[in-house]
Amino acid sequence: MRVQRVLTLDSTAESWTLMGNDLRPVGPVESFLAYLSAVERSPNTVKAYAHDLKDWWTYLDGRGLDWRTVNLEAMAGFVAWLRLSPPARNGAVSVLPTVEHHCATSSVNRKLAAVSTFYEFHAPNGVAVADLLVTMRPAGRHRAAATSYKPFLQHIASGKPERQRTIKLKADRRRPRVLTAAQAQKILDACGHLRDRLLFALLLDTGVRIGEALGLRHDDIAIAERQVTVVPRQNDNRARAKAGRSRAIPASAELMRLYSDYLHREYGALDSDYVFVNLFAEPHGHPWGYPAVYDLVQRLRRTTGIIFEPHQYRHTYATWLLRRGEGMENVKELLGHVSISTTIDTYGHLTVEDARRTLEEAGWFTGREVRL
Repeated sequence: MRVQRVLTLDSTAESWTLMGNDLRPVGPVESFLAYLSAVERSPNTVKAYAHDLKDWWTYLDGRGLDWRTVNLEAMAGFVAWLRLSPPARNGAVSVLPTVEHHCATSSVNRKLAAVSTFYEFHAPNGVAVADLLVTMRPAGRHRAAATSYKPFLQHIASGKPERQRTIKLKADRRRPRVLTAAQAQKILDACGHLRDRLLFALLLDTGVRIGEALGLRHDDIAIAERQVTVVPRQNDNRARAKAGRSRAIPASAELMRLYSDYLHREYGALDSDYVFVNLFAEPHGHPWGYPAVYDLVQRLRRTTGIIFEPHQYRHTYATWLLRRGEGMENVKELLGHVSISTTIDTYGHLTVEDARRTLEEAGWFTGREVRL
């Protein structure tokens, strides 16, 4: 059983499918993944669903279970199975109680979410498993008891219902890792080319995702307006803008000057729409891809001694904005989050930390007349 990349005959649009042991697409999974592609979900998202459902189908096949009639006991067994190492899953080795779990809690919850969404897709066709995996709770401060999953009827109720999975592992909330100003500066200064420096300066100055940066065209950068526009589109280097709509992000004058220097000193008369291209390796002039960026990250790690990932720049951008008083709603728009709950879940801890810092700076804890 394997996940297979596919291209449609009438276009270069990329998608993914799950192949069974007979080398044929797994029908229920194929129809679900085809639906995700049809509604223009990112190929990376489709690929992630395919891999998660591969684990689910492998588990079902190993126990001779019918995907249409599984129960909560089977789902709980799937969680335990995911925690095992690959050799232990097929019984090749025994696992001691002291051995750490193979699959992290966040990974298990992601796979459970993928399986739940898969069954929600098939619920209108009479597959009742979604009723076991997902409940709908009425919105509001005082919620009623969880009700059965009824996705096509809930719109008539007052308030927007909230989905809740019945099986989900409790996970500790991880705070986003951010770079200090000194670390960001050290990485920038270690870049040997203006193109490399521009990439990390762009990530820090605008908070864009690495896929959004690699998909930038020259028309997306307005020097006079000091603005960078992220436009979802298909790119030759398979870079993706995650959000489904365009967004404009204010940029600094320093970033615009760096971009101009890059064009004049390195880019030259190269005929390409892409901002970031191969300049010092073959194929010359082709848009820069993910592998080349991560090779650069590895080199900069060795040079600077700083263990960092491109996505940390996004966390750093958002954290600095919030600490300077920018509202959560504005940060959500700048980051391109679909829902503000995503922004709050990721950066909500800053509101408490920074409120404490503000009170301390105002002398609230030390200058009061009443002792507690």
